[in-house]
Amino acid sequence: MFRRGDRIEVKTQAQLQLMRRAGLVVADALDAVRDCVRPGVTTDGLDRVAAGVIERAGASASFLGYHGYPKTICVSVNDEIVHGIPGSRVLEEGDVVSVDCGAIVQGWHGDAAFSMGVGDVRPEHVRLIDVTEASLWAGLARAVVGGRLSDIGHAVETSIRGAGEYGIVEEYVGHGIGSAMHMEPSVANYGRPGHGPRLVAGMALAVEPMVTTGARYTRVLDDEWTVVTADGGYAAHWEHTVALTPDGPWVTTAHDGGTSHLG
Repeated sequence: MFRRGDRIEVKTQAQLQLMRRAGLVVADALDAVRDCVRPGVTTDGLDRVAAGVIERAGASASFLGYHGYPKTICVSVNDEIVHGIPGSRVLEEGDVVSVDCGAIVQGWHGDAAFSMGVGDVRPEHVRLIDVTEASLWAGLARAVVGGRLSDIGHAVETSIRGAGEYGIVEEYVGHGIGSAMHMEPSVANYGRPGHGPRLVAGMALAVEPMVTTGARYTRVLDDEWTVVTADGGYAAHWEHTVALTPDGPWVTTAHDGGTSHLG
């Protein structure tokens, strides 16, 4: 299951199929949450929606209880980048909300996130969301057998840099995923191409760019979970789990496997 030396987990086809099942649960949960995002909804209400989808699927929530995390999903609003804890906060017109979700099926994980505007959103924040999503797909397209790990981060960074002046968060990155939610290797959203481990069939990665309207610097709130921008700029976060196959990237957390974006 593991490659020697770097301890990167390489899955069998049967294990990737279980990851696909987990990924589809995540996709369904995020779709249900997306449908409920509107002014007046609480972030805890969104958490209950996701928890219901995961429970009905017979899966388990990856986040609940992870290092003491108290909820099923992460809901991060405006200047919150990641790890926002759902609670009594009410979504308002013009907010930017990011939702991160993970699920487990028979011990195998899926992990994905999306960002969207609440009601009528300022054009610069719509563009932030779109730029971040585009960079995710640019990175996923480089998750190909025979490449190098840093090719993914380089593609993410190049996509963002070509879109304007944005901050690329460096302290929080993507990761390997499979029999655990967070595994080796770390998947940065920046860097030079052609470096790091060789990409091989059976690897699975969570690629997750985090982009801000200001500087890249972050701080953690007193709840010891919520990560916010240091300068108060807005943030967006997108993520998918991708399995590497001889036929190309297989996005296990996208209903269509990523074909509509990757071709």
